Amino acid sequence: MDHDELPPDPFSSLTGAFRDQLLACLEECAHGRRGLFCEYEHLGEDRGWPEASRLRELAAALQSILAQSEERDALCDEFLDLCTIHGEYDPGEPRLAREFLKRIDKGEVGSPTQAPQKDQGWQR
Repeated sequence: MDHDELPPDPFSSLTGAFRDQLLACLEECAHGRRGLFCEYEHLGEDRGWPEASRLRELAAALQSILAQSEERDALCDEFLDLCTIHGEYDPGEPRLAREFLKRIDKGEVGSPTQAPQKDQGWQR
């Protein structure tokens, strides 16, 4: 290796593997498979999704490893954020997966999902 060359990114193979697995799982989820963003065993679903479970574990581990080097991966961060969306206003996993895939395709991952609102303050 030349002294002028930068060393390869030590995390590139890990982030690349995460991205490949995420895209594959997002495609399945977008077509109706449930369990990518959370486990559904507690709802009585008898078939789990081991690949999705491993993907969530990989994302958490990747985020932790990157944080130790003060680095971040926007794709990983956003996926983990989406895994926390549950409750009354949950848009549903297939829809969430389709919207996430669109954002990835457009290169919008890591940018705010909504435009910031200006503080109007008190008007007299």
